[in-house]
Amino acid sequence: MSNFPPQRVACLQPSATLTMRDLGLLDRVVACTKYCADVCPEVADGSRAVVPDSWTAKAQAILRSKPDLVIASVPYQLEAVGEILKAGVRFLGLAPRRLADIYGDILTIAAVMGVPEGGESVVSKMQADIDDIGRQCADQTRRLRVFCEEWGKPLIASQPWVAELVSQANGNFLGDAGKTISSEEILRAEPDVLIAAWCGAGDRVRLEKIVEQRGWTNTPAVRARRVFCISDELLNTPAASLVQGLRAIAWALHPERFPRPEGIRQISLVHSKTV
Repeated sequence: MSNFPPQRVACLQPSATLTMRDLGLLDRVVACTKYCADVCPEVADGSRAVVPDSWTAKAQAILRSKPDLVIASVPYQLEAVGEILKAGVRFLGLAPRRLADIYGDILTIAAVMGVPEGGESVVSKMQADIDDIGRQCADQTRRLRVFCEEWGKPLIASQPWVAELVSQANGNFLGDAGKTISSEEILRAEPDVLIAAWCGAGDRVRLEKIVEQRGWTNTPAVRARRVFCISDELLNTPAASLVQGLRAIAWALHPERFPRPEGIRQISLVHSKTV
C-alpha cells in the first residue's frame, strides 16, 4: 500500500483523526465526524465533510467525499462497510483493547499512509511519556484502589487500556476492564479513588449525584474527596492523547507529585445529604 498511499481519507473515529494529525497528514483528511473536532480542533475549519461515526455511518454519506481510504473502529455498521468495499474503497477497521493494540494501530495507519517512520516516532514518544510518568509514581508504598468507569447506566468499567494506565500510575484497578459491574460490588471493594470518564459526556458527569444515588457517600474515596471526572476524550480515545489522560490519573492519585492538568474535575461536596 505504501507505494500508492491514500490521499483522501475519511476518519470515522476521533482516534484516527488524532493519529493523522500526529503524523502531519491532516491535509489528507477529507471527512471526519463531529466528535473528531472535540479532540482535534484543527479539523473544524469547514474544509472537510462531517459524517456520522463508525456506529451510525451510512455508506453514501461517506462516499460523497470520494475517499480512497476509510478508517473506522468497532463497533461499526457492517452494511456500510460492505457498501464501501463494493465501491472499491479501501477500509481499515481497528479494534484496540490494550496499549499494545493502540501502538500497533498507529504503526499500521502510518504504514498505510506511506510514512512508517512517522508512526515509529509517534509511538516512541507516547511510550517514553507513559514510562516517565510511571517512574514518577513507582515508589509509592501503597497502591490505591481505583475504580474508573466509562458509563454509568449500566455501570461499566473503563477499557483495558485505561486499566493499564491506572496500573502505570501505581493504582490497583477495580473490576474487570470493559465489563459491567454493580454499584454494590464497588461499595464492597472500598475504593480509594473514583474516576468517571463517560463516553460522549466530556467533563459533564454529575459526580455528586451519582455518589448519592449509588450509596457511595461513605466510601474512602468520597470521605477523602477523591472523586473525579476526567474528560471523556482523554481516556476513551485510543491515540497518543492517552498521555494526557494518564497525567490526569497521576494527579488524581498523587496530587503532591504532579501539577494539576487540564481535563479533570474534582467532586465539590461529600456530605450524604448535600451531594
